[in-house]
Formats: sequence, C-alpha cells, structure tokens
Amino acid sequence: MSKIVFTAFARENFYLREYITKFVLEKNHTPLSAFMMFSYFLMDSIERQRLIEANNSLVKISDEVWVFGKISPGVAEEIALAKSLSLKVKYFSIVALNDISSEIRFEETEICENLER
Repeated sequence: MSKIVFTAFARENFYLREYITKFVLEKNHTPLSAFMMFSYFLMDSIERQRLIEANNSLVKISDEVWVFGKISPGVAEEIALAKSLSLKVKYFSIVALNDISSEIRFEETEICENLER
C-alpha cells in the first residue's frame, strides 16, 4: 500500500520540488509537498502563519516525513511535529547537483539533524 509522504526541504531547494515529488512517486508513495501546493509561500499574498498552519495539517495527515538536504529552521519544526506524532522521519542528501541540467539524485542517509547540501 502506498504511504503518504510529506516532503520537507528548505526554500533554497524550492526549484527541486518537482524532482523531489518525482522521486517519492518513483518509490511508489504519494507525495505531499507544501511547495507544490502553495508555490513559493503564495508570493506572500496571505499571512505566513496561515500557511504554516496549512503546512502542519499536511504533516499531520502523512504517514512519513522525508527530509531532503539542509535542515532549515522551518524544516526543523516539521521534523519536531512529525516526531511528536510518532511519524517515521527519513533523511536524504542531494547529490550530483552541478547544474539544473545534470542528473539529480537523492540518497538516504543516517538520521542527522544538520544535513548539508
């Protein structure tokens, strides 16, 4: 059965949102991505706290949280929420990222609270 996977990543990796979504789909899971649903914070056209609440609702309905790349303060909050809900958290590093035309891969890493890209 397909799991619902919340994808957590820093806004500096916003441009990778489709690659991350594709990666989760290729693992036969259903991705939930705030950056795919709300674009880039809806261009600040709505109060940021409302977006955070909506984002947290996505985490709450997920089966797992997958973290990609560096852990920003916002991602750290998503991890904390996931752990408080006893959700499994997986960490992935971003590799082979020379430029946007190069192959982009994600490799699962050990649990680490300070991944760097």
